[in-house]
Amino acid sequence: MKRTDKLWAVALLALAALSLATGVACKGGKGGDDVLARVNGRKIMRAEVEKYYRNQTERQPPSSNEQAQALRLGILRELIENEILAQRAEKLGLLATDEEVDSKLSEIRAPFTKEEFDARMKERGITLDDFKRDLRRSITVEKVLNKEITSKINISDGDISGYYNQHKAEFNLIVPQYHLAQILITAQPSPQVRNLKNDKAQNEAEAKKKVQMLQSRLESGEDFATVAMNYSEDPDTSATGGDLGFIPESSLQSDRQAFEAIGKLKPGTFTPPLPAADNGTHQIFGYRIIKLISKEPAGQRELNDPRVQQAIREQLRDRREQLLKSAYYESLHNSASIENYLADQVLKATAQ
Repeated sequence: MKRTDKLWAVALLALAALSLATGVACKGGKGGDDVLARVNGRKIMRAEVEKYYRNQTERQPPSSNEQAQALRLGILRELIENEILAQRAEKLGLLATDEEVDSKLSEIRAPFTKEEFDARMKERGITLDDFKRDLRRSITVEKVLNKEITSKINISDGDISGYYNQHKAEFNLIVPQYHLAQILITAQPSPQVRNLKNDKAQNEAEAKKKVQMLQSRLESGEDFATVAMNYSEDPDTSATGGDLGFIPESSLQSDRQAFEAIGKLKPGTFTPPLPAADNGTHQIFGYRIIKLISKEPAGQRELNDPRVQQAIREQLRDRREQLLKSAYYESLHNSASIENYLADQVLKATAQ
């Protein structure tokens, strides 16, 4: 994967996949106070569940004990699934090696100084050993799923033509579409920074200075996506290099200044800093630089267009992959011996 924030997300699979909150711990039932589950006899310890729990609940406490317990069950369910896959990886000889873990760790660390990397670790409340363990787990899972599922998926030309014939109207663009990316800088001192440099303008003056600095860097030839990942303050797009996807021309026309600026661009070029305004109130809250990646004219896209074929192939592959993964997980569950003591305890407490 090219984008570093996605690497963080993969490395922190068990952490990032759950939205959690704090609460009161419970007894572990037949597993004992320290054991919350067993998978084919292997223990999942309370300490591991609580580590992930604390990591994700520092900023948003739960509204009730019921919510806290539900969130703990979610963590445990994730850990059980990971353990099932890890045991499958052992049988297949696919456990992540030290070399693979170190290589991925180096890849993730590459964009940061040591101080920046350590700060991100501290912010997440995890140690390097924690990070490497989660990274090893995610690499192992990826290797298993690739061997058992992804590598076996084949999308034929017949599949593609069949889909196109059934969904031909989807490839008829009523209006031109623009594939855009943006770098957004806001003037509000928000604590929720979502870029690789943890860089946030705190007021109007800082926002203006920052966007001018980024414009200079772009004009000097720096990669737009890299600058967006490092400095954009848009929580929805910074991790993907500012990519906004395809936007119909009719939607762009609501912001006349931006639409006119984009209309002057050639693919691969970008606008000067533009005001960023709220769609509802039209109140300006910052600045943005918009890049035109490509423009699609209106009209029917034919099956012989490579982009149409690629889009269909990816969509069919994604659908098939999700179906097969779901079935694969269920199959592994069916053949595993799972004892979830936390779930038993919650049910017992509810019945009292």
